[in-house]
Amino acid sequence: VSKWKEPDEVRLQMLAHDLSFKHSSNFQKKHPNVLPRMRSILLDWMMEVCEAYTLHRHTFYLAQDYLDRFMMTHSDVGKGTLQLVGITCLFIAAKMEETRSPKLSQMVYVTADTYTKKDVIQMELIILKHLRWQLSPETPLSWVDFFLQIVTRNPECDLYERQFSVDLYLQITRLLDLCTLSINAMDYRYEVLAASVLARVCFSVCVCPLCADLPKPLLQPCINWMAPFAQASFRFGKEMLKDFGGKTMLDKHTIQTHSQYLHMMVCFIIYLFIYALPVYFPTPPSSTEKMSLI
Repeated sequence: VSKWKEPDEVRLQMLAHDLSFKHSSNFQKKHPNVLPRMRSILLDWMMEVCEAYTLHRHTFYLAQDYLDRFMMTHSDVGKGTLQLVGITCLFIAAKMEETRSPKLSQMVYVTADTYTKKDVIQMELIILKHLRWQLSPETPLSWVDFFLQIVTRNPECDLYERQFSVDLYLQITRLLDLCTLSINAMDYRYEVLAASVLARVCFSVCVCPLCADLPKPLLQPCINWMAPFAQASFRFGKEMLKDFGGKTMLDKHTIQTHSQYLHMMVCFIIYLFIYALPVYFPTPPSSTEKMSLI
């Protein structure tokens, strides 16, 4: 939130920017060989890569946006290409967001050398072309950060400094991470996703005035859809701050971490039946099967 602009003005600018980028779960119609669970497994793996290289949460969410937008504009991506698309999106996002992004060789390494440097470079050009070089979208996380700054706003503090609790941020981002694994998340605007996560974690949409201003017909379906995810996340206890091997970092909470998300999906399916919501999500595979399915 800028010192020179009111929150309402900032929100309108973010919203206009957000609406210029389209995303939808319908992209799977263009890719008959890519099942929804494959996207989930891929994103879960990308989170692991982010944690391994201590990449920021914003880097992951940029990569997720690139992936979903690319899949909307491209056709017939095969199973054998999906991991290449994912790691290339992460490579692009890291160059956009990180002060020191991983080397190309490091990105190839985490694919167990399934792909070459040349493969990644060629895919990078294809992705950039399909994204039309539009690489700075709003993301669900940028909306979360915005809403949290409004909620905890202190007129006496610098608005560029974090004013919300790290513990609250960790619980919110874990639920957001979990929801993002579902293809159905793409049916909601990023602003609505972020507001719904805040409503679920804080038990009230009124915690943020700008969230409360969202039309109920727009917000309530997302909050309802998110209920089994929230229950599944809650069952696994609180997310704790990781130390990343003892590295000294002022903002460790901003590093993208990996949790037991695929295990949480088992709980999600159970709670899905309890809540009787018409949201499809298949049983996740064991961790040993993860990359063999991509």
